[in-house]
Amino acid sequence: MKRITMGLSLLTMVMAVHAQDKSKPAGDSAKASKIMPYEKVITKDAVTRQGMFTVHLVDNKYYFEIPDSLLNRDILVVTRFVGTPELSGVYAGEKANERTIYFEKGPANKLFMRVDLFSVRVKDTTQALAKAVQASAVKPIAAAFDIKTTSPNGNMVIDVTDFFKKENGALSLDPEVKNDMKLGSPADDRTFISSVKAYPINVEVKTTRTYSTSGVAIPGAALSGFVTLDLNISMVLLPKEPMRKRLFDERVGYMANKFILFDEGAQATQEKYLIARYRLEPKPEDVERYKRGELVEPAKQIVYYIDPGTPKKWRPYLIAGVNDWQQAFEQAGFKNAIVAKEWPENDTTMSLEDARFSVIRYLASPIPNAYGPRISDPRSGEIIESHVGWYHNVMKLIHDWYMIQVGPNDPRARKMEFDDELMGDLIRFVSSHEIGHTIGLRHNMGASSQTPVEKLRDKAWVEANGHTVSIMDYARFNYVAQPEDNIGKAGLYPRIGAYDKWAVQWGYKQLFNTADEYEDSKILNKWIVDSLAANPRLWFGGEGKGEDPRSQSEDLGDNVMVANEYGIRNLKRVVPELVKWTAEDGDMDANLERMYKGVVRQYTRYLYHVMKYIGGQYVTAKSTEQAGNVYERIPRAKVKEAISFIGRNLMEPPLWLYDKHITARLKTNEMDEIATLQNNMLTTILNAGFMYNMMQKYADGEEAYTVTAYLSDVKKAMWKTPTGDAVKDIYYRNLQRMYVEKLIMAVNTAKPKEGRLLSNVERSDAHLYAITHLQQLKAELMLSNAPGAINQAHKAVMIKTIDKALKGDDK
Repeated sequence: MKRITMGLSLLTMVMAVHAQDKSKPAGDSAKASKIMPYEKVITKDAVTRQGMFTVHLVDNKYYFEIPDSLLNRDILVVTRFVGTPELSGVYAGEKANERTIYFEKGPANKLFMRVDLFSVRVKDTTQALAKAVQASAVKPIAAAFDIKTTSPNGNMVIDVTDFFKKENGALSLDPEVKNDMKLGSPADDRTFISSVKAYPINVEVKTTRTYSTSGVAIPGAALSGFVTLDLNISMVLLPKEPMRKRLFDERVGYMANKFILFDEGAQATQEKYLIARYRLEPKPEDVERYKRGELVEPAKQIVYYIDPGTPKKWRPYLIAGVNDWQQAFEQAGFKNAIVAKEWPENDTTMSLEDARFSVIRYLASPIPNAYGPRISDPRSGEIIESHVGWYHNVMKLIHDWYMIQVGPNDPRARKMEFDDELMGDLIRFVSSHEIGHTIGLRHNMGASSQTPVEKLRDKAWVEANGHTVSIMDYARFNYVAQPEDNIGKAGLYPRIGAYDKWAVQWGYKQLFNTADEYEDSKILNKWIVDSLAANPRLWFGGEGKGEDPRSQSEDLGDNVMVANEYGIRNLKRVVPELVKWTAEDGDMDANLERMYKGVVRQYTRYLYHVMKYIGGQYVTAKSTEQAGNVYERIPRAKVKEAISFIGRNLMEPPLWLYDKHITARLKTNEMDEIATLQNNMLTTILNAGFMYNMMQKYADGEEAYTVTAYLSDVKKAMWKTPTGDAVKDIYYRNLQRMYVEKLIMAVNTAKPKEGRLLSNVERSDAHLYAITHLQQLKAELMLSNAPGAINQAHKAVMIKTIDKALKGDDK
């Protein structure tokens, strides 16, 4: 996932005063620049490179020679970092800006460069409505160039030296990037063009830019007050004929770009989205074979290159992670559709920053991450290239996941430095995941919910099918598997699954004999309806940010209560072994602390996976042809199961986390840490708004679940009565105090505050349920007889506290 969001916001630019067509020049009043003889501008000493534009270097000035045939042609401009300051948080290969521009002839011997946005479209350009749309979509003029001369064959020649040296909103750093890096004004005397190279469909410009900065986080900037960056600007000519568009459908997880559609046949505008995908088409001579269902090679293969800065021992695994996607593209009808290769280091015609080449860039970063962005043609969604960011410390991340989640199942995981084969396997899975993003796929956090928990422990089944149907889920490793299951690595690692193959088929399989993408969408809708009816496991669960508990990151199985019980069993095996597994000569317990914190995070994830079943609901996007509800209540039995899980695994204090061998070496505050987790959970579960939510969702029907019954189940699971055990009673008393405190807060919710009306939650019956539950607790406390003076004092204080709250409510 990329850390810096590269928006498409534009700096303030000169705007044309009237609507125009790309085929017509703008404006008519300006002082004409003087046209010089060609040989006076492009002298015999010129260094010339032929390409998309002919590029000339004359007396330290750079000139572009632009033919009429490239006027009004869309050009994708991508600015990337080539060199960055030490510890700056940005790295070579990362994107710094992206625009689509075109050149047009202006008045008075001017050549304009406009920025194209593509945010508004018309369904049929022959409609009268198209004129109104055009009049409301004037493209900003980002730059105006004097035409210095024309070549003997009529090409316009412009001086681009200052344009690339000086700051401009079209091709320099995105304003958001500049803000994040705290960059100020450029220093002209330390900003220069390093090289300009021309290729058949692109021009590559390398510059060095120095900025003043107020940032102190970058060591060099703090010392000097300046930041120097090496940048590469790729100008890539987009295809004259855009790829056939494919409209987004929320039931299949693709990256997509939004546009507003105007159509005379519709009575309102429509929000539409184009999915991002590579242009995979059969060769003309193979079209009929493709139609018959034969596998054919695409006219243009998807190729990823491995950064030569990548350690050699990891390159085969990164390559394998790319090539693993070949099986998915076969489901779309293409063989050998995607491949990875090592970068040809001796080929001087190729550049790592060239936007024609997709590269897995190895970033010397302490950040434990990787991400898979893509650059696409905004007209059609065609992916032009991708520079995957592979941070060195992603190995640290996957090491820790693997040891913590499946250490009890795989002896290879029980040390701080994995063998190359194991680490290579883990790199391969991350590579596949990130490449999935680069071919257009979003996360599918619901994929893991489509595997029954019992299958995760079935050696034959899980080794054959994998523990999740999509590598685009954050399913990580099979933490449900138990040591006695004897499951091998095929059943522990993620892999490209059934959903991934289906999604690639839906996005990439060619359609024939349809007029446009709107007709295509009818066929694609039928594919979804039929496929999901035949195999519900192909469900796309979204990014895991909604209220559906089936769609969560880092979870497994169709029942997380059962799955996470198994996960906790494995954590209970890991904790006593951590001191041994993390031992290295000379280590001052840094390894132990790191891995122990990872165990606590994993345990906490298990709790919150389950928590989402209390108060959430199932959300299944459907078209009108599909039976069933979009929104469904979670079955009452599942809610009760979740409440019971929290009671067993948190409200019963998890003292197993604080193994004496660990606490003897690390500073821990178990009482405070456990109380904080318990308090956070109870704050949610006994909140007045939560009760109100339960009232709305479970008021009637087969799954009716009253708030009284809900609170009764909560109390049964979470109200722990002191027993005389000196240690546990400390936790139980504290838990009871928290429990009563939350109920009193719910009671007080209904008290009006001066000058403010009550909300629906505050006005609801929630506080009445809290009152009756407090009354019940008081009655039970009065009948209880916990042993010991402290327990008796606690009981007296609790009764007094409840009395005060109830009397206060009557005033």
